[in-house]
Amino acid sequence: MQLKPINQQVVSVVGASSGIGRVTALEFARRGAKVVVSARSESKLKSLVEEIRGFGGEATFYVADVEVFEQVKAIADKAVEVYGRLDTWVHVSAIGIFATFDNIKPEEFKHVIDVDLLGQVYGAMAALPHLKREGRGALIHVSSMEGRRSLPYQSAYSAAKHGVEGFIEAMRLELQHEKWPISVTSVKPAVINTPFWNNGLTKLGVKPSGIPPYYDPKLVADAILYVAEHPTRDYLVGDVAKILDVVQRISPSLVDSLLLLVGFDLLRSSEAKSEDAPNNFYQSVSEDERVKGDYSNLVIPSISDWLEKNPLLQWGAIAGTAALAFLAGQAFKKEG
Repeated sequence: MQLKPINQQVVSVVGASSGIGRVTALEFARRGAKVVVSARSESKLKSLVEEIRGFGGEATFYVADVEVFEQVKAIADKAVEVYGRLDTWVHVSAIGIFATFDNIKPEEFKHVIDVDLLGQVYGAMAALPHLKREGRGALIHVSSMEGRRSLPYQSAYSAAKHGVEGFIEAMRLELQHEKWPISVTSVKPAVINTPFWNNGLTKLGVKPSGIPPYYDPKLVADAILYVAEHPTRDYLVGDVAKILDVVQRISPSLVDSLLLLVGFDLLRSSEAKSEDAPNNFYQSVSEDERVKGDYSNLVIPSISDWLEKNPLLQWGAIAGTAALAFLAGQAFKKEG
């Protein structure tokens, strides 16, 4: 499967007004892609397009609510109308509610599913006809490690992300069966320092937080740009994501024990916040167009992501480790 170089792509980034979506759109534009950005806030989209055009990039925007299929379809149609085609669809939009399951109203749980799961479903439905018309392309769905491992206080978000993993796995197989050269990728970040933690609806009495360490949003953007050129099934962002994935597969009960030990405390900050505080659950927080959130002091680099984008160095590291293990073994034999 051969994907176009980024500087030859028309890319739609859904959920681009802040956080991961915003930095992803900026990076695509810096690399020469033509970008269509969408979200609920017109003011934040306008500022993003102005920023892109300010450094010579090409971008246009479309205001849309991903709960409404017709509006999501219009994003894809806008890309074709303005730039003549669509090559890559990146779906980032997500909201969160932080509360115990028994403190979430049915309509609140449904709203998270409508945005975080059905929004991604609608995105794929809207983009696929255009990608098929082009004869190739990429669907990139930003899921989460919570699609593999659910966390307390986030039952609705975790349910939605598990649903994302389910539908794209089936869709990917169908496209492979029909011999369509369309790459379908699930990008699963660990905890990322974005305004997600600031803008979610909380019923915890405090501002929510992720379980440290955090990673920089640009790390996710780099992963998205990488898979836009290199067909990839799953991309776990952050060393901790890869570690958690392995431990969850080996012993879910061990992860349960760790979360019971430290998770509940770490998912709550010490900053008081009421349920009525400004949040983006039903409408955008129009003044918050930041890429980064409030936890920059807890951000660390990710070695595995750097190696994953540099396969020669990755194999070199593996070979070096194997050589050291062999030499250690030989030394042990001699001492024995």
